[in-house]
Amino acid sequence: MQTITVIPGDGIGPEVAAAACAILQAAGAPFRYEEVRSGQRAERELGTPLPGEVFESIARNGIVLKGPTYTPFGGDYRVRVERKNSDGTIERGDYPSITVALRKSLGLFVNVRPIKNYAGVASRYEDVDLVIFRENSEDLYAGIERMVDADTAEAIKIISRPASERVARFAYDYCRKTGRRRLTIVHKANVMKVTDGLFLRTAEAVGQQYPEIATDQRVIDALCMELVVKPESFDGLLLPNLYGDIVSDLAAGLVGGLGVAPGANFGPQCAMFEAVHGTAPDIAGQDIANPMAMILSTVMMLRYLGESAVADRIEAALAAVLREKKTVTRDLGGNAGTKAMTAAIVEKLKKQ
Repeated sequence: MQTITVIPGDGIGPEVAAAACAILQAAGAPFRYEEVRSGQRAERELGTPLPGEVFESIARNGIVLKGPTYTPFGGDYRVRVERKNSDGTIERGDYPSITVALRKSLGLFVNVRPIKNYAGVASRYEDVDLVIFRENSEDLYAGIERMVDADTAEAIKIISRPASERVARFAYDYCRKTGRRRLTIVHKANVMKVTDGLFLRTAEAVGQQYPEIATDQRVIDALCMELVVKPESFDGLLLPNLYGDIVSDLAAGLVGGLGVAPGANFGPQCAMFEAVHGTAPDIAGQDIANPMAMILSTVMMLRYLGESAVADRIEAALAAVLREKKTVTRDLGGNAGTKAMTAAIVEKLKKQ
């Protein structure tokens, strides 16, 4: 039986993680769950937001279900990681957030964000159904920045052929497996001719090996304009790290906001599935958080693990509750709490 490492997270994280696990259990998903301390709780109790037990659990299990974790704005906040590798060596790192620390330490090189309309969720658009593939390991998010002098800061943008090829191949393989027919490569190669030029050329070369999938490209600013004019015209988007971060949140807004958008990160040895919204500390513990993003992240996890039938059942139950709008949270137009919405989805599962 597969064991899942569960990182509840901060703020509303434990509430939405508990909702997702309850729905997985009700659906008969054949998993065990191993919860580990992390984030603000671990920092209080153990002096670090990412203790060794987190990495030990992930090394055993290879699958992570993660709630949102706290990251302060600005300042000199860093997450210092120290973990033991399988060969006994000690690996250390210094990162700007818990999520970045996990992605970098675990080699999670691609972030995948499905963006989809659900009936009952208010949106200005219809028929949006696309997937965003974001390179996770480099670009400006490599974190190489410094103060040049008291008035000037600089950051280094890194784009490499191996990382660009790796994420492009993942995106095309994903499209092939899931029946998507078009992938749009996003860049700013008209200005960033060397870095974004390399990303574009590399991705296009990979695309030539997938003739059944149409390949085109967009400059990042033109893409943003097109997304808010006709988002339903896109199928898959492939972007470098920084653009991918921004566009994936923009795209979530097209279908109802971050509260309805799931996410996953994949690497050669493990995968991490996470709600992409924040910790919302102002509503933590009040039983009003929307669990939808976390639930859909578990749907992604189930499909990754070959449990497509269970995934389909959970997504259908969630969709039915959304359509009815009787037992949904305030941000979805209802008055139900997190637990009540979870219970309504469980009830739908029982009736299937």
